[in-house]
Amino acid sequence: MSRRTFFRNYRSKEDVALTAVKQLWDVYLDVLDGIEKPGPLADVFLGAMLTTLERMDEDWYRRFPLTLRLIADSPALDGHTLRHCAEVQTEIARRLDGHDCLELRLLIEFFVASWRCTLDEWLPDCAPAELPGLLRRSCSSMTSALSLSFPL
Repeated sequence: MSRRTFFRNYRSKEDVALTAVKQLWDVYLDVLDGIEKPGPLADVFLGAMLTTLERMDEDWYRRFPLTLRLIADSPALDGHTLRHCAEVQTEIARRLDGHDCLELRLLIEFFVASWRCTLDEWLPDCAPAELPGLLRRSCSSMTSALSLSFPL
């Protein structure tokens, strides 16, 4: 593939390396758009990610852990991922009628933090069937995590 063709399809080499991550969040945003949103937004965010995980195919589940390991080994990719994550978080807030209140931003941050903690738990074995349960556990632990006191 020529450089010209490559950069017509991708903004950067990092975009290629992060295809599985970007695919996940693209599907997540599509799912979020289609979900009825009554009730607590934390439940909406969790439900959207669980639906997203159901939609990912076997090939994605094969590529995703490899991508996560590549990100962990590359500060440049990690930075690129953080920037993409911030863009996704801004897009989530925008899609929720643009309410840019502190509480919504915090909830989105908490959900993304739960997702990252889930991936930390999942990465050693990467069994696809375990990912939804680990995500449920991470999200349900948020309330008790916010009320932790020192000393632990």
